Amino acid sequence: MTAVRAVPAATATRWRGPDGTPLHADTSCTLTDGVRRWPVVDSIPWLRPDRDDLREQAVAALDAGDPDQAAVTLLADSDDWWDGPPPPADQLRAALRASTLRDAVELLGFGRVGVYFLHRWSDPSWLAALALTAAHPPHGRPVVDLACGAGHLLRHLVLHGHRDLTGVDVVFAKLWLARRFVLPPDVPVALVCADLTAPWPLPPPAAPRHVACHDALYFLADKAAVVTAALACAGPDGAVLLGHLHNAQHPAGTTGLPLSPDSWTALLPGATAYTEEELTVAAAAGQLPAPADPAALIGTEAVGLARDAGDAPADAALLGPAPASPLRPNPLYTDGVRCWPDPRWAAEYGDRAAAYLPERWPTDPGPDAVRRRLLLDLPERW
Repeated sequence: MTAVRAVPAATATRWRGPDGTPLHADTSCTLTDGVRRWPVVDSIPWLRPDRDDLREQAVAALDAGDPDQAAVTLLADSDDWWDGPPPPADQLRAALRASTLRDAVELLGFGRVGVYFLHRWSDPSWLAALALTAAHPPHGRPVVDLACGAGHLLRHLVLHGHRDLTGVDVVFAKLWLARRFVLPPDVPVALVCADLTAPWPLPPPAAPRHVACHDALYFLADKAAVVTAALACAGPDGAVLLGHLHNAQHPAGTTGLPLSPDSWTALLPGATAYTEEELTVAAAAGQLPAPADPAALIGTEAVGLARDAGDAPADAALLGPAPASPLRPNPLYTDGVRCWPDPRWAAEYGDRAAAYLPERWPTDPGPDAVRRRLLLDLPERW
């Protein structure tokens, strides 16, 4: 019995190839621009440029009626920053039958990225992303989440009733995790594997969009080109949110290709700016964040920016889980004691996370247990 569904690609006629050419479905699980064919696995079009061998291998597997092999081929692909070898093919094939997110990230060989995904719901940069989103919410506009990873923000917005959501990431395996384990199965979310440094797979906006990119832009070399494309994707009356932009002047902001705060703000003129610390503290307190002046940005670990031409009112409900979401104890607690998942996570997040996650589980967690992330709305198959 196959572990991967070949989902009809006809609904994906909205997509464009890496050269900007509109695509259409030529089979139930492939797209074409009339010259090249592109695989669609688990309803995720794979549209990465400059990987023709990989594209052709996946398409050949789909043509042969073997979507599992197509998935294994694409799951082995990674981004240019990843420094680990791909897992063996049999291990990737075993991942197709993983029953939990924890098992899947281990079988996919995600290492530190897997730890990040598993504990994203507790880390300070997630709280910062929620605060930035609550201060500048979609309010019914279509959402495009750039470098969406395993779909944490998309899931949060779905559970809060938002629809018309699209996630873009360059790594198929991350999108596959989103589809299989993170996103609610009863609400369609469009996912596409594409490179933000190539022409984007989305057509021009028919209506204003809410375009977000959290915890990723500092990895890209040509940041100005990505921001320009994000503004075009959002449209004149849309919104662009850029979260967790590493500050090159801060000791904790050296990962990737960081910029100084004034260089970040220059990329998005007219944006409202926030410090990472204010965003995190505000979310943990259940409050909307206060914007920062240029002087305050100098000392922040990371900058948050939001340019919202629509001036939509804030939505404090987005600071926490949706009211109907089932809650579970934070898995960072073992036998009532807080245990960081590994030294790397502790070094990056531990000091700030300790401000809202006590060392020991409280006798009475109290009414603030949710906003302090003692209780989490984890996916059912976490």
